[in-house]
Amino acid sequence: MNKFIITVLTQDRPGIIAHVTRILFELGCNLENVNQMILQTQFAGLFLVEAPESMDKEHLRQTLTTRSEGRDLVIHVNTLEESHETGMDAHGDIFLITTIGPDRKGLVAGFSDILAAYRANIVNLKAVFKGGIDPRDNVMSYQVWVTPDMDTAAMFADLRKKADELGLDIRIQHKNIFDAINKI
Repeated sequence: MNKFIITVLTQDRPGIIAHVTRILFELGCNLENVNQMILQTQFAGLFLVEAPESMDKEHLRQTLTTRSEGRDLVIHVNTLEESHETGMDAHGDIFLITTIGPDRKGLVAGFSDILAAYRANIVNLKAVFKGGIDPRDNVMSYQVWVTPDMDTAAMFADLRKKADELGLDIRIQHKNIFDAINKI
């Protein structure tokens, strides 16, 4: 397998995904995963592709860069080495941890330090800070992979204690419960 992960950063505007995926298609790449977001006014995209065996990382990067001239795209290409360690085994579950409250420096560091101490793997994180003291304007949402061998009761207690120290509301729930409650 010849897999690459491509990152694209630029000022957000329509057509970025269309542009990048068109080039990848024309190069014979199979798009396996995409994750894209807007961080304030910036587009950030991650593209995992399987490329033809004859294509190397530099050729892929150079082609994307050349065909994107004038578009102000920052493009990075990494070879994706096959690995069997993901930090997530078949015997775990995803929990959603959401905090809402006043913004201050160190919020993400404080909560992620606790999660790391328990070896919980953050599989997705979204933090939106608009500043100020209006708690509805500042939200952190973690999706965390938890395994049966972890002391989840202690970890959740430590997270609640940290939230209390920082004046934040915190919600911790299993992803299946979240999905069931929010099902349309």
